[in-house]
Amino acid sequence: MGSALAVLNKLAQSRVIDRLGMRKPAERAVFEATRTGFRTVGAVSRTFTRQTGSGSPTRLTDRRSGRFDLTPTEDQEMIVGVVREFADDVLRPGAERADAASVTPDDVLEQALELGLTLLEVPEDAGGLGSERSATTAVLVAEALAHGDMGMAVACLSPASVATALSLWGDGAQQQTYLPTFTGSEIPAAALAVGEPRPLFDPFELDTTAVRTGDGFTLNGTKSMVVRAADAELFVVAAQLEDAGPALFLVESDSRGLEIEAEPAMGLRAASLARVICTDVTLPWHTLLGDGQPDAYAECVRLSRLAWCALAVGTGQAVLDYVIPYVKEREAFGEPIAHRQSVAFAVANIGIELEGMRLATYRAASRAEQGKDFAREVALARRLCAEHGMRIGSDGVQLLGGHGFVKEHPVERWYRDLRAIGLAEGGLLA
Repeated sequence: MGSALAVLNKLAQSRVIDRLGMRKPAERAVFEATRTGFRTVGAVSRTFTRQTGSGSPTRLTDRRSGRFDLTPTEDQEMIVGVVREFADDVLRPGAERADAASVTPDDVLEQALELGLTLLEVPEDAGGLGSERSATTAVLVAEALAHGDMGMAVACLSPASVATALSLWGDGAQQQTYLPTFTGSEIPAAALAVGEPRPLFDPFELDTTAVRTGDGFTLNGTKSMVVRAADAELFVVAAQLEDAGPALFLVESDSRGLEIEAEPAMGLRAASLARVICTDVTLPWHTLLGDGQPDAYAECVRLSRLAWCALAVGTGQAVLDYVIPYVKEREAFGEPIAHRQSVAFAVANIGIELEGMRLATYRAASRAEQGKDFAREVALARRLCAEHGMRIGSDGVQLLGGHGFVKEHPVERWYRDLRAIGLAEGGLLA
């Protein structure tokens, strides 16, 4: 019960139960509204002091259950209940304004962090809440947040993804240098940067390069769809390491040669997506994450795809929960449109497709947390969620008819967000 009680304690200390007056940070609104090549240097608000200790890294152990069971544990039910309340009371009411402003308000982000999202996958010895890996808990949390709003969910989860990367692949010195900032009271904005702005992007064939130098590496390339990049103080950047394949690097925002460029998108607008441009960024040797091992990078890509699947399930559930009462109440030709067979079948298909997406996603998460190979399972889940998630969003718009096209109803926003599932690479980890 430890982790659940710790989360509930954080909730008691936060303002999550209060209704918010949404604010529009002027600087962020201006930045995101820029549509032509505006660039800025990275955010600089703290210095990460390099620790040189030779201690062993702290790792979570694999969860060994011995059987396949998708029933949430009591801890998971308590955590998800708290997160769902936050999503319903805070994210959902402010989603439209956050989408229009292209930014998640600071007070929302603060409340999300007060829930302990960055602590779930950090070992207890490093100041977190975890003792075992729990990809399933991460999936359930992401699903619950996305039920409120996917864009703000992505913004809230981004720092937790970097904390997870450090927990899974950071060495002792890297963990001692960075993890305390994610378990303290002033948690930094941070982002995972994998995607690149080119057609048919393959995360295992990167254009961003890392060249070895005498005492480190030099990074060159552009990463796209990076969450809250203009605010982030720390990035985990994927680059093609010469003679070694794709690898992950820790890049602080004040690194010389790093620039941020606005990248307004069709969906996920509340996540404040931007490009990170690296031009001869010089990094010391100790910034290489996971010792450059191919298995670490492959696991990063798979856990990222798993997280996006969870977001698709949560948003798809929001669509279903919205259209069912709508078609029952909306009348045409003297009767509710739910009485029309085509409408009833369309709603039923959403439910069927959603259950398939959920089952495949949970299955992949279960294998991931047990330390088993989950490449096949996450590939199937991503295929289902990318294809059917987009269809669910489209069907939601269709079922509302003309109302589905206007911003009076949230289905048009969910449709735009769900289209990102098949495109997003990186950004989040489960």
